[in-house]
Amino acid sequence: MARYVYVIGTADTKLEELVWLKSCLHAAGVDSRIIDVSTGTPAELSENSKIDIPATQVAEYHPEGSAAVFCNERGRAVTAMSVALSRFLRSQSEDISGLLGIGGSGGTALISPAMKAMPIGMPKLMVSTMASGNVSEYVGGMDIAMLYTVTDLSGLNYLSRSILSNAANMIAGAVNHVIAPNRAQKPVLGLTMFGVTTPGINQLVARLNHHYDPLVFHATGNGGTSMERLVENGEIVGVLDITLTEIADLLFGGVLACPETRLDCIAQTEVPWVGSTGALDMVNFGEPGSIPERYAQRQFVEHNAQVTLMRTTPEENYQLGKWIGRKLNLCNGPVSFIIPEGGFSALDAPGQPFFDPKARQAFAEGLESVVLQTSQRRIIKTPHHINAPEFAALVIEELNIVMQHQGNCPPPGLGEH
Repeated sequence: MARYVYVIGTADTKLEELVWLKSCLHAAGVDSRIIDVSTGTPAELSENSKIDIPATQVAEYHPEGSAAVFCNERGRAVTAMSVALSRFLRSQSEDISGLLGIGGSGGTALISPAMKAMPIGMPKLMVSTMASGNVSEYVGGMDIAMLYTVTDLSGLNYLSRSILSNAANMIAGAVNHVIAPNRAQKPVLGLTMFGVTTPGINQLVARLNHHYDPLVFHATGNGGTSMERLVENGEIVGVLDITLTEIADLLFGGVLACPETRLDCIAQTEVPWVGSTGALDMVNFGEPGSIPERYAQRQFVEHNAQVTLMRTTPEENYQLGKWIGRKLNLCNGPVSFIIPEGGFSALDAPGQPFFDPKARQAFAEGLESVVLQTSQRRIIKTPHHINAPEFAALVIEELNIVMQHQGNCPPPGLGEH
C-alpha cells in the first residue's frame, strides 16, 4: 500500500508554498498529498487540481459537520478545522508516512494540535513563523519538530525556497530511514528524572534494564505528560514517577509546570505506579531577572545562566502533599508513594543549600492528611535520601508489589542485588 507525507496548510494563502514542498518531496523520492485546511466559506474555496484533499472534505470530519468550520468567524473556524483535521488524520493513519505542516500563527495553532493526536514515532515537522519563540504550546509532550521560516510565508522567494526545501528534505529523511521500534522484547516502564535525581534514577535503570525496557522522561514541564501519553496508549506497563518537580512549578508559578491533569492518567488507566518526591524542594525560574517580585526574598540557587532554582517552603510542601494526595485518592489501581526522609534531591542533603527537614516533614503531613490508605494505596517512609542505594532498593520492592497487585508477576531476580 502506498503511503504519503501529508503536506498541510491553508491553500487559499499558501498554495504556492505547498506545491513547492510537494515538488521537493517528489525530487527526494517521497510521495505526498496536499491537504487544504483553509477556513473561508465553501464558495470562496475554489477547486484546484493541485490540492489532493480539499478543505471541504476535511471539514466534514468535524463532529457537527462542515458548518461548524465554515462559520464566518475566524477564531471559531480555526479551532473547528483543527478538530476536523485531527479526526481526518486519524482516519487516514494507515496511509500516512509523515506530516509536514506550514503556517503562521493561525496555521500553526490549527495544525499542531492535529499533529499531537498522531502516534509518537510518526515523523512530524511544523514549519512556522512562530518557531523562534516559546513553542511548548505547539509541541506539548509530543515529538513535533519545528522549523522557523525566518521570513513570513507570503509567496516564494529565494530564501523561502531554501528553507522549505530543507523542510522537505528533513521529512524525507525521516520517512525514508524510519526505524520501527521493537516492542516485543521486554515490558516497558516509565521513569521521571531531573538533574538532581539523576544518580538515583541511574541506579534504578541499571537494575531494571535486564528485565524491563526503562524509558526515562526529563521532568521539564512536558516530560510527565509525554510519559502519560504512552501509558494511555498501553505502551507502558508500570510507572516509577520518582520526580514530580513539575507539580511544584504548576502550583507556585515556575517555568517547567505540568498541566493540572498530571496524574489523572494514572487513575484512569489503573497502571501500577510508584511515586516519590523528587525535586519537590525546588521551583524553576529563568535567569534571575525573570523571577516574580513576590519571591524576591526567597532562597535561590543559580543552576546556570538560564535556570534559577527557588527552595520551596514548609508551607508550600504541605500544599504539595495535599495536592498529590487528592490525586492519589482517585486511583483505584495499585499505587505506592515513598517519602525519602533523608532528602528530596541532590540539593536537599546535609551541607547542601536546600537541606530542610522541616519542609520534608511538612510534605509528609500534607500527604498523610489527605490520602485514604488501603491495601492498594500506600504511603511508605524511608530514612534514606532519594539518591541513596537503599532508596533504589525500596523502589524495586514496591514495583514488585504494585505489579503483583495488577496480576503481573515481576521477573525472577529483579529484587536481588
